[in-house]
Amino acid sequence: MDPLSALRDYTIRGDLDKIHRVKDEFRFSNQYSFPCKYETAYRSKQGNLYTLETLVFFVKNRHIKIPEYIKIATNQGIPTVTFVDRKPLLDYLEGRTSSSEAIEFVIPTSNEVEEYRPDDPQFFNSLPISNSVGNLGFEENSEVRVSEDGADLMSLIRASERPLRDRNTILQCRNKDFYGIYVGALRREQEKPQQRKDVNVGGNKGRPVGVDKDEGFHSGPKAKMLKVGSKIGEGVPIILVPSASNTLITIYNVKEFLEDGVFIPTEVKMKQMKGQKPECVTVQKKFSRDKDKVMTAYEVRDKPSTLKADDWDRVVAVFVLGKEWQFKDWPFKDHVEIFNKIIGFYMRFEDDSIESAKVVKQWNVKIISISKNKRHQDRAAALEVWGKLEEFVARSRS
Repeated sequence: MDPLSALRDYTIRGDLDKIHRVKDEFRFSNQYSFPCKYETAYRSKQGNLYTLETLVFFVKNRHIKIPEYIKIATNQGIPTVTFVDRKPLLDYLEGRTSSSEAIEFVIPTSNEVEEYRPDDPQFFNSLPISNSVGNLGFEENSEVRVSEDGADLMSLIRASERPLRDRNTILQCRNKDFYGIYVGALRREQEKPQQRKDVNVGGNKGRPVGVDKDEGFHSGPKAKMLKVGSKIGEGVPIILVPSASNTLITIYNVKEFLEDGVFIPTEVKMKQMKGQKPECVTVQKKFSRDKDKVMTAYEVRDKPSTLKADDWDRVVAVFVLGKEWQFKDWPFKDHVEIFNKIIGFYMRFEDDSIESAKVVKQWNVKIISISKNKRHQDRAAALEVWGKLEEFVARSRS
């Protein structure tokens, strides 16, 4: 990953505190490391490429006043971001825009990249021994022998390597929902009619009908969907959001808010998705205060009219709009029954008037406030939602 994309990823996730400067390089947790003076792909209006040092200092101090920012940067000898570049650069790093004309990713040409072929001994023989050893951090006169086949040189290369990914983090891909695929496969398996029976016919003795003899099978229990308790129902729990676009949390931006702890306005997400509205979104709990690594998946929907009777048993939470018509045709007699069986959340900006929450204060819902501009506070709001939701689910199981 290039340093600009890595910095954007850490900014959106709210993990800037995990970027540390060690001598002349920045270390992004235990994932990446780049030289401080590395020129990123973001070009300023003046024509120069911003260095990683400049961008890291800027995004970590974006909340202080400009004169103070310039003064501190000057005292530390760090080039500053110009005034005209501040807003578009910040919009890109914080995820409000997905691209920028100022970004120029350079892809190396084939002439610039020399092919590595371990099966070709001439590749190692063509390397200058002094340069190859020196690049690995060894002195020319040190007692290092490089054999003709290059075996010792490879051991030196391996000794200097540093892993950036392990077998656990390699599956953590952004915008890839492997758990949703797993849940969908289990659901399709459960919907198949139970027609397999053991028969004693020729070579198929003890083998279910329709199973090839080389396929194999086991007699263990069949895998089941996630069961979250008798009071909630069996299957993946459902979270309902309003279908109206004038509310803070919608089907467009709920994934970024609950998974990454970042609030992106609905209109921004609609432009990024080019108006393609998803019918269902799967969100996973990826972070918590206690560093719980257990993944929990939820389906998010915004059309209650499409839910079947069994689906309503899986509904655990709803983001309320504050309007009575949101609950029209729901299979409950009143608000008391709704918010006794389903936990409700009302999202609002912290500086909105009290009148905006006047109706929902009469209901048994949790009011969650976020800032209009301070995106680093979104993570705390998302954690509050997860905490209330998990507490409600645990109470409903008992």
